[in-house]
Amino acid sequence: MELSTLKDAFDRASKKQKVSSSKVQEVIDQVGREIESAILKLQSVDSDQKSIFIDLRNKLVEISPMSQLEGSQKDLHIGLSKYARILEKHFNPDISKAYRNVDFDSHTVNQIIATHLYRHGLSDLGDFFMHESKEPSVIANAALKLQFLEMYKILDAMRSRNLEPALNWAATHRDQLLQNGSKLELKLQQLQFVEILQKQDKKQALAYVRGHLAPIASIHKVEIQKLMTCLLWAGRFDQSPYADELLSETHWDKIIEELTQQYCSLLGHSYESPLSVAVAAGFQGLPTLLKMASVVMAAKKQEWQEMKQLPMPLDLGREFQFHSSFVCPVLREQGNKENPPMLMPCGHVLSKQSILKLSKSSSRAFKCPYCPLESFVTQCRELHF
Repeated sequence: MELSTLKDAFDRASKKQKVSSSKVQEVIDQVGREIESAILKLQSVDSDQKSIFIDLRNKLVEISPMSQLEGSQKDLHIGLSKYARILEKHFNPDISKAYRNVDFDSHTVNQIIATHLYRHGLSDLGDFFMHESKEPSVIANAALKLQFLEMYKILDAMRSRNLEPALNWAATHRDQLLQNGSKLELKLQQLQFVEILQKQDKKQALAYVRGHLAPIASIHKVEIQKLMTCLLWAGRFDQSPYADELLSETHWDKIIEELTQQYCSLLGHSYESPLSVAVAAGFQGLPTLLKMASVVMAAKKQEWQEMKQLPMPLDLGREFQFHSSFVCPVLREQGNKENPPMLMPCGHVLSKQSILKLSKSSSRAFKCPYCPLESFVTQCRELHF
């Protein structure tokens, strides 16, 4: 899709609209001035009303406002029509050409939609959807709904600068957070400490460190030492060297995002809603699919429904890559658990099946297809992306 072409067409249409608007205003002002001049003449004592009206009529005929407005509007209409045709050319409104009949399990799809609503805090709408779709009320769904409701209560409290629910949750799941390598509890404690310190209560801040950070002091020794240094800036913490790090709104936003990620992770769910990811990926890949359906498929006279794989690559960007993207340069097959990528001593990478075919025997050396070096199967190491 040529975005520059669309932008140029939009700029031309926008310019015509501005010119047309300016012309309309100019004609209206001109007519208004002639009418105001005639009214002033009529208000004089010895005015000849008949001659004034005749003079006004002649001037309006000379101005010809309708002809000027029609010409301006016609030019604008032509510009807008051209822009509409360019939009239709680049944005095919009939997206049904990119559809493919797939037998989805309606129960699974309904569960995905309901989970999407629950995870976004729309529990009433989720319940209504489950009722309308005639899905059975499963205990697991009820538990999931309550868990996401708890998450949104914690997030709402954090946005109101109330960290107590978040701290309680982090303390309850301390071991799991540490296993994930997360410092979420420490970051929440830091925020609470700073909130107390900003109230110019140094003693209360010190007591908070001693009372609440003791359980994690051995794990985060350096960070806690930094907090103790912050006590020197009590009452003027905004002037401290830690202000940008601990007082900025972006710092709060990052911690809210991390809490959401960890909460979903402990529930066994992804941070992003699967439904949102699927819709975003489909939206990004739709132009390529439409082009393929209208150009490539028409040229090859093939049916979209009969194809087992796409005849052209569909690059959705790294944000949509959730699995290994390694493709063996020999067998032209994508790597998987049964056929993982293997690193040879020479530095080249082939799939496991390719190496086994090249070697024919684990005790026999084989030559790399991309360099003159030889290797043994036992020397190859599996790669993990």
